[in-house]
Amino acid sequence: MNAQNDPLRLDPRVLRRRLDRAATRFDGAAVLYREVGRRLVERLDYIRLQPEAMLDLGCATGINTEALRKRYPGARYVAMDLAAPLVAKARRRGGRWRRPPGVCGGLERLPFRNDSFDLVFSSLAFHRVPDLSATARELQRILRPGGVLMFATFGPDTLDELRRAWQTVDATPHVHGFVDMHDIGDALVNARLADPVMDMEHFTLTYSDVPALVGDLDALGLRNALVARQRGLTTPRRWRAMEAAYNHLRDADGRLPATWEVAYGHAWGTDAQTQIKAESGEVRVPVDTLSMPRRTR
Repeated sequence: MNAQNDPLRLDPRVLRRRLDRAATRFDGAAVLYREVGRRLVERLDYIRLQPEAMLDLGCATGINTEALRKRYPGARYVAMDLAAPLVAKARRRGGRWRRPPGVCGGLERLPFRNDSFDLVFSSLAFHRVPDLSATARELQRILRPGGVLMFATFGPDTLDELRRAWQTVDATPHVHGFVDMHDIGDALVNARLADPVMDMEHFTLTYSDVPALVGDLDALGLRNALVARQRGLTTPRRWRAMEAAYNHLRDADGRLPATWEVAYGHAWGTDAQTQIKAESGEVRVPVDTLSMPRRTR
């Protein structure tokens, strides 16, 4: 599918605005982000690695900054995210005297030299990239041979209850799509990252009502930023219809469940090149590395 015709494509300007605004409230809503980050850091116990340089890609407010710097105190740490207010908060977590460098930019074009990092750590950020295949190729480029990519990202079951509730109201997408674990693996392999290993688990958070859930999504920068989203305000009638559909899912304690599927994975950097240079000097990129990963509604 062409990216321009993807109904689940995110508007980068709207996404950046959502994340800019979320920076002040992110930490208060980041219960799941902290837990996933903790589990992802623990997975580094099984990786034999002493990095000289590491990139926290999609650092958010720096919720994993302290743990990463404590684990690898001799490594140069770089924080990167799409929104400048998030990066600023991540840098402040480094302390006044050890404030780390920060970079603001999209995850599909990484502003670093080839072979810059021994470790790229990315917790719950890949769902924002417009083309995961392009991001995977960039990760292969900036990882040193033998370096490791360690990541967690949302899977397609995430927010399924909210998605189904909106589908009873209209056919317009209201919830972001998330890439399937197998498509992530395909993107990594096509980018020539080595030995990808992935697994997944489900979390269920519960809320008193729909506004409480939507408030958390807004605080996390996860409110609808789809290009295909309905423009203008949602009418009270349509909002009440969605709430009524969601309220049918209340559990025995009267709470509303929200499912979050999290895929974990790691892969190794190699010296393989996805570009092919012809005798004429022309550089070619194999078509199979340009495929778009599929996302589900």
